[in-house]
Amino acid sequence: MHLVKISTFEIMEELSLTTPALLFSAISLIMLAYTNRFLAYAAVIRNLHDKYLKEKDDSLLRQIQNLKVRLNLTRWMQIFGITSLLFCVLTMFLIYINFYIVAAYAFGLGLILLLMSLVFLIREIQISTEALQHHIADIEEYLNKK
Repeated sequence: MHLVKISTFEIMEELSLTTPALLFSAISLIMLAYTNRFLAYAAVIRNLHDKYLKEKDDSLLRQIQNLKVRLNLTRWMQIFGITSLLFCVLTMFLIYINFYIVAAYAFGLGLILLLMSLVFLIREIQISTEALQHHIADIEEYLNKK
């Protein structure tokens, strides 16, 4: 295995203040989408809770459980997304004080955290799609009985 030694100057040329700054708008938009998902789940859970108190239907409990899992995934998506943004800010500060090597590692960690956030998003979308497919199947079953 051959290890390549990279100088601080080469890292400085590759990683400037604008590199992590480019992620600000992307991460901000992602966080807005995550927050909208969170607020939508909160509203649905509140409605299902009120409906359950009136009807005591077990299917409502299953829906609430599904939403609980999706809400937890959304929380982790937000945590990793925000932490990614924090590492981008840290990267900019480290570049500003000429700590280029540490800045490169901080930026890499920020990218990994953003990637993890997106992986949680993919899983949450899969669960959401499965839940909607169950609703569609119920409607199709009802229409076929008519």
